[in-house]
Amino acid sequence: MEHIEGPKPELRIASLGTKLTGWVPGPGEHHPNIQGWLDESGLKWLERTSLSNVDPQLLSAFTERWHPETSSFHMPFGEMTITLDDVACLLHIPVRGIFYTPVPVSMEEAAALATELLGVPYEVAYLETSRQRGGNFYTTVGYPSLLQCWIHEYFPTLGRRGESVHRCDDMSYPRAMRWVYKQGKTKLPAYRPIMDALTPSDVIWRPFEGHRGSIPSDLITCFSGYLRGCTVVPYLPERCLRQFGFVQYIPPPPPHPASSYTNIDSLWSGYHTSVDRILQFTRPVRFDAETTADYLPWYYTVSHPILCRPHDGPHGAPPVPQFVPAYAPPEADPVPQDAPAQDAPPTHAPSSGEQRQMDAIVYALERFIGQMDAGRDDDVFDNIFYALDVARGDRDID
Repeated sequence: MEHIEGPKPELRIASLGTKLTGWVPGPGEHHPNIQGWLDESGLKWLERTSLSNVDPQLLSAFTERWHPETSSFHMPFGEMTITLDDVACLLHIPVRGIFYTPVPVSMEEAAALATELLGVPYEVAYLETSRQRGGNFYTTVGYPSLLQCWIHEYFPTLGRRGESVHRCDDMSYPRAMRWVYKQGKTKLPAYRPIMDALTPSDVIWRPFEGHRGSIPSDLITCFSGYLRGCTVVPYLPERCLRQFGFVQYIPPPPPHPASSYTNIDSLWSGYHTSVDRILQFTRPVRFDAETTADYLPWYYTVSHPILCRPHDGPHGAPPVPQFVPAYAPPEADPVPQDAPAQDAPPTHAPSSGEQRQMDAIVYALERFIGQMDAGRDDDVFDNIFYALDVARGDRDID
């Protein structure tokens, strides 16, 4: 691993928006076959949602807070992530269906396809392909733009937000088209204390409520498990419930690594099982950033959301924020009294071997329920759901 002396530099980030503008034909100029594929796949908007450039300082500041084991940004007031709902609203790409399984393509094949389908000269396509480090060639487009647009939507005080002329909510355009690149002036070292001092009131927790005429809410975006494509990543909305309008409670530990594509696909097809598990211990928020009484104390013991050290100068780390909501609900803890404490081990905590056995039982039952497309309202599966709840520790043995 390369060791870098001194302050951590910003990331080197490239946006392909300018190249896409030059390469992609205008509306109605595609070959009919290609336009048909784009329309049928639901991916046609991707060619219009990439920013011409992105702010590497701002994106680096968020990347420093990214935890791959939870797929979330650790902010001073809890975790946040780019949800499937965010992706649907920003890019207008489908979030239902089967996962894409990529097929390796050689440089020669990739260049030939670009020549055939896009009309790019073969030599130009081959040179561009070789710059992507060749070998097995995959294309990953739009992620820097997605992150920057996501930041603009949720954090209106961060970065320089340039708004386009598109009225996306009225015209049913992807919300990413609301934004245009505007060169930032703040450097990464200055962003760190700024982000350390953020509070829940600095966040627009549900920025897409005005976009529901184009993209309705979909419970599948609360699926918990793994998402796959060119890579496999955990997707854990139970850690970021406030973005869905629910009270945030102490989440369970991250899941074990995914064992196979088959298991990932099976749990995805039975998504309602994980949605039921996530939502059974929460309720809609009474104010945007609502959490259970024990969430923030727990969060500050397991995370390190403050990046600056106190002796970094007068603009160093502020104290850990003690968020006091503008409206205090009547009860201190909105979780029902009979719900299990998510942060406390049972009185007779199982050994590590027993816990692994219970985890295996839970996984097998969830997979079976997903394959059978079973619901809790189906009496035939009462015993299965009873066993699942007992194995999770959510229910006492009758």
